[in-house]
Amino acid sequence: MPLEPLKSSSSSFHSDLSVLQPHIKPNEALYILLRKTVSSEPPRDAPTQGDLIAVTYVPLAAPVRQKMLFASTRLSLVRELGSEHFGEQIFTERPEELTVEGWKKHEDHSAAERPLTESERDLEGIREAEAREGGGSSRRSAGYGSSGVKIRVADEIREALAKLESSDGEIVMLKIDKDETVVLARDPTSGVSPDLLSSTISGTEPNYTFYRYEPQSANIFIYTCPTAAKPRERMLYASSRANVVAWAEQEAGIVIGKKLEFSDPSELTAQSIEGEFAPKEEKKSGFARPKRPGKR
Repeated sequence: MPLEPLKSSSSSFHSDLSVLQPHIKPNEALYILLRKTVSSEPPRDAPTQGDLIAVTYVPLAAPVRQKMLFASTRLSLVRELGSEHFGEQIFTERPEELTVEGWKKHEDHSAAERPLTESERDLEGIREAEAREGGGSSRRSAGYGSSGVKIRVADEIREALAKLESSDGEIVMLKIDKDETVVLARDPTSGVSPDLLSSTISGTEPNYTFYRYEPQSANIFIYTCPTAAKPRERMLYASSRANVVAWAEQEAGIVIGKKLEFSDPSELTAQSIEGEFAPKEEKKSGFARPKRPGKR
């Protein structure tokens, strides 16, 4: 739900950042749309190319589900509003990054970045176009999930998942490499008991893990995204998660019994897995006779 627009309090963009501070909470994510204006220019009714800045503020203390929601929808929001109006898209996770001092550090960092060559700019444009249109790749790729973004999947993953049901405690762990292709994070392992499962998953990097839970003869998909992971990694894994699941089910033929999500692998225990399969008790209540109206 959009908040009321915040009015400018001065002719300086940096000074106006102070207007944001009452709305920046340490545990609540926000989308913030900023407009950089030049005082010498007359007010405009509509933004022009590069006039707006899209800020996604996702503090470290925000609830995990809120983090995932904002990370997976930030690009869609900009596209819906018109990406041509946004000259910059920024991801922040600390309140001080949205102060005058923090913003100037961001500007200094951006100014120091190496400019792209013409071929690199062309390649970047191609990637953005693929993302907007649903993407594509000559390497094993498919577009699944509500986001419509295509994922690239390494060929060996299909073979690894095909063996998932053949061994108790089988683990197939996946990651996204620097080319944004889903690959094996490690060689598949079998015989891993539920109480040792968390120790096999990285506590610093996001992972997709498929696990064979033999007590229920079920395949479990586990998505872990530690708070120590880089913001870009969190966004990439969150937006690709549903597509990886869909690919495994529709292309590799895996039946997934449960889908679990943890911010830290230590939260994954034998008890938590067992609890997912425990029957849910239904609370039944008998017919309650309505109370007699009181005296008036």
